[in-house]
Amino acid sequence: MGGHDPYSASKGCAELITASYRNSFFPPDAYQKTHQTLVSSVRAGNVIAGGDWGEDRLVPDIMRATGKNEKVAIRNPKATRPWQHVLEPLSGYLLLGQRLLEGKKAFSGAWNFGPDDGGHVDVITMVRNLQAWWKSIDFEIIHDNNAPHEANMLKLNCSRARSVLGWKPVWNSAKMLEKTAIWYQEFYESGRVLSREQLTEYIGDAKQKQLGRTAE
Repeated sequence: MGGHDPYSASKGCAELITASYRNSFFPPDAYQKTHQTLVSSVRAGNVIAGGDWGEDRLVPDIMRATGKNEKVAIRNPKATRPWQHVLEPLSGYLLLGQRLLEGKKAFSGAWNFGPDDGGHVDVITMVRNLQAWWKSIDFEIIHDNNAPHEANMLKLNCSRARSVLGWKPVWNSAKMLEKTAIWYQEFYESGRVLSREQLTEYIGDAKQKQLGRTAE
C-alpha cells in the first residue's frame, strides 16, 4: 500500500487511517458488546458514465470537446485503467451497506469494486471504442515529456467482493462504453438525459443475470 506520487499515496493513507479508527474504536469482534458501529471503506475503479462533468477527467474532457466540435488531446494513450460504469460500484456500496445495517460484522473492513479483466483496457482503446458509438469524437495524441509521473497499469483486486459479498459487474466493457457514449451523444445532440432509462436497463440486466441485489 502506498504510491509513487502524492495522489496515489493519499489513497493508501485514507485506508490506513480508516483501519486505525476501526481497530482502535470499532473492532468487529467487540460489535454489540462495547460499541454498535461497523466500519467499512470502499474503493472503486475508474468510473465513467453520462452526466460526469468533472474537470481533468478523460471521458468528460472527450465529451466536452466533441460537443464543441473540437479534438481532445490524449496524453497517455497506453495507460491501462480499471474502467467501469458508475452504477457498478454504487450497486456494490448499496449491497455492502445493507449487510452492515443487518449487523453482519464479517462485512466490516476494506473493499474494492472493479471490473472483470475485460474492463482493464488502455486509454487509446477506450477512446476508439467510444468513437465507434459517437462518430463525432476526434482526438490527437500529444506527448509531454514534462508531465507528472503516472502509472501505466492500474488494477484492483476485487476477489473479496466477489467471493464474500457475492457482487460482480453487470455490464461488460463493451456495454459500459456504449451506454456512456450514447448518453453524451443524446445530451449534446438532442438535449435528452438518459440517466433514468439507463438505470432501469441496468436493473433489468441485473435481474436477468440473477443479480437482483441491484434492485434491493
